[in-house]
Amino acid sequence: MPLLLYGARQVGKTYILTEFGEKYFDNTVYVNLETNFSVARYFDDDITPERLIRFLETTVNEEIIPDKTLIIFDEIQSCERALTALKYFCELAPEYHVAAAGSLLGVAINRGKYSFPVGKVESMTLYPLDFEEFLWAIGEERLAQEIRICFTDIAPMPEALHNKALELYHYYLIVGGMPASVSSFVKSGKLVLVPNVQNEITGNYVADMAKYADNSQTVKIRACFNSIPAQLAKENTKFQYKVIQKGGSAALFGVSIDWLAQAGVVLKCQRIEHANNPISVYADLSSFKLYMSDVGLLVMKSGLAQQTILTGESNIFMGAVTQNYIAQALVSNGYTPYYWTSEHSAELDFVIQKDADIIGIEVKKSAGTKSKSLGVFIQKYQPTYSIRFSEKNFGQSEGIQAIPHYAAFCV
Repeated sequence: MPLLLYGARQVGKTYILTEFGEKYFDNTVYVNLETNFSVARYFDDDITPERLIRFLETTVNEEIIPDKTLIIFDEIQSCERALTALKYFCELAPEYHVAAAGSLLGVAINRGKYSFPVGKVESMTLYPLDFEEFLWAIGEERLAQEIRICFTDIAPMPEALHNKALELYHYYLIVGGMPASVSSFVKSGKLVLVPNVQNEITGNYVADMAKYADNSQTVKIRACFNSIPAQLAKENTKFQYKVIQKGGSAALFGVSIDWLAQAGVVLKCQRIEHANNPISVYADLSSFKLYMSDVGLLVMKSGLAQQTILTGESNIFMGAVTQNYIAQALVSNGYTPYYWTSEHSAELDFVIQKDADIIGIEVKKSAGTKSKSLGVFIQKYQPTYSIRFSEKNFGQSEGIQAIPHYAAFCV
């Protein structure tokens, strides 16, 4: 089946596909359907694979050989008919290797006037680099391996390595996982230059809003996006429409939030009051939190001073930053995160389902571990184990696994 690669803009979809083509195929035929209008228009008529292959060969002046050539349709969301064509590659020409990518595929599919190739494509999502990949990027592969070993054995890291990993984790909170941000940091070694790159990325997000939504909707999407730091700064971090605009409601802004989630710009974490298997059926669709898809973008957008993160000085917003980081790590590993409340007497940061296990997750911004919510959750549901993220070293006590923030990628 053709591969359909989802992901927010600038997470590296084009790069990873072209690298894949260079490494595993004799040649690669790359077409950007957003910039190459002549090819995009060709999809308006007959979209049988044989006709498309002939046209592509003449366009790129290169032979497309079954099993030897990788065909990449980039920015496929700008040509909805090309999405439909993937179905026919699957059914009529499975010998051709086709990969497609798009920054706003979720948006395009939901507004599409052409049929989506359900069951005829393999879908994958590319996320920003997680902390482990960040360690690889800065040449700390051995430290990443050591973190995985300690996680598996639930054994404390040597104190020197623990402190080093915490320091690099603080760097990651600032840099985040967007490839351009990480590349800037690797090349320059300077944290102070990273916000310039991040500003450009968020600028591109805003430009997409104007390009793929009408004017009135664009204003609402932008307002929702800009409100996220303020939403997370509240004592109750549940998303509230009145923060966007006085008198705001789901009727006014609901579609805009869905747009942001489908574009991969934000991560949605819905509320549950019952942590039973399967937890998805207990989700309250009207109550949710929104996190940024990349923690570095949140830090930049909030204006939180870099020295606050690096020195570990007390700051209320650091709790929101830490939660955003954990949400990002969970989603990258394929989990759908929820948060749990119990008749407004307790609230647990995250709950995930791993096979049949329902796992409660508590997030602490520093080394403190006192909290009643996780205890209430454990007493009520008797889970196999629970997780507490903090800056403390690895450990285990009374069914709670203590995991340092930097090991979130192991879960």
